[in-house]
Amino acid sequence: MAPSGMRRLSRSRLSRLVVRLACLGVAVSLAACSSKSASPGKPDGAQDAASDASQVCGVPTGFAWTTGGPLLAPQSDATHSLAAIKDPSVVYYNNLWRVFTSTVAAAGSYNMAYLTFPDWDHTADATFYYMDQTPGLAGYHAAPEVFFFAPTGLWYLVYQSGPPTYSTTSNIDDPTSWTPPASFFGAEPAIVTQNQGSSGGWLDFWVICDDANCYLFFSDDNGHWYRSQTTVAQFPAGFGDPVIVLQDANPYHLFEASNVYKLTGTSKYLALVEAFDADSNYHRYFRSWTADTLDGDWTPLADSYAMPFASTANVTFTVQPPWTADISHGEMLRDGYDQHLSISTCHMRYLHQGVDPTMTNPDGGYNAIPWRLGLLTSTM
Repeated sequence: MAPSGMRRLSRSRLSRLVVRLACLGVAVSLAACSSKSASPGKPDGAQDAASDASQVCGVPTGFAWTTGGPLLAPQSDATHSLAAIKDPSVVYYNNLWRVFTSTVAAAGSYNMAYLTFPDWDHTADATFYYMDQTPGLAGYHAAPEVFFFAPTGLWYLVYQSGPPTYSTTSNIDDPTSWTPPASFFGAEPAIVTQNQGSSGGWLDFWVICDDANCYLFFSDDNGHWYRSQTTVAQFPAGFGDPVIVLQDANPYHLFEASNVYKLTGTSKYLALVEAFDADSNYHRYFRSWTADTLDGDWTPLADSYAMPFASTANVTFTVQPPWTADISHGEMLRDGYDQHLSISTCHMRYLHQGVDPTMTNPDGGYNAIPWRLGLLTSTM
């Protein structure tokens, strides 16, 4: 669907306004509110819409969002009859937003798509590419994450094919250039097999690196959130046995779709994990935690439906009735696109999947839900 109309400010005016509001409304130091440029690793000639004159606004103390209607919808052709697009990962590179998503066919089968567009006012005109047209990528592949791995100059697409797999390319502009799937692990680790219960298996894989190590986070839909790690020098090889980072007796309260980011200009990392429970009337929302290191302990930040990272409790819908009751699997708009996955807290935006509340339980079950993608914009 076409995006709802909005009044546009220049980036410089918008940045100044956001920073003034953030510094008035959040208890941070004057140093944290000063202007500071981000320095994400990037290929030669890269253009990053979010990193120029990047501001530092510290660690959020809470979250509030506004949104309109859905911005991105599935496109079908003679050989692809799609019911949904979901699970987005997004980067901005060479003057284009690039979104990788899962696709769900009307028959329930999964693959991925690649969408490009110049700005969020023109998502209705997005170029849509079916990733099963790339050699080696037919069949089940879903829940992508994309980033540029600066040490080797390659783009990585991490996704699930059952186990965690990845493809690489030196040219993100050519979606046919991704390599065939390769696996991070030779077999499912014993700790995953022992703890997954009847829920299925490991899923929703997420890679983030610091200067020394790369970390693979994932879930099992049974109340466990895991981490494995390797060195930057060994990546993508060398991942060790996973450990359980967080767990919850209610498996739905620590479910899936985790994201982890470095908060620009701070020493903190932010983790998001999707949940649903009685408080949310079993609609999806996101809880959040912070940590000082990627292999450290995670402290709750906003971790309930009433005080979440994102739920219908803290989202204002500018179009009525609200287009979704679920704030589900998504990705933050980063201020870079390398393996550090840095985000600015000054003007946060979160691309997520949602669905018309009247269509959340179709006769075909979960795989028939017609997910669309919408964009949350921070109001704090």
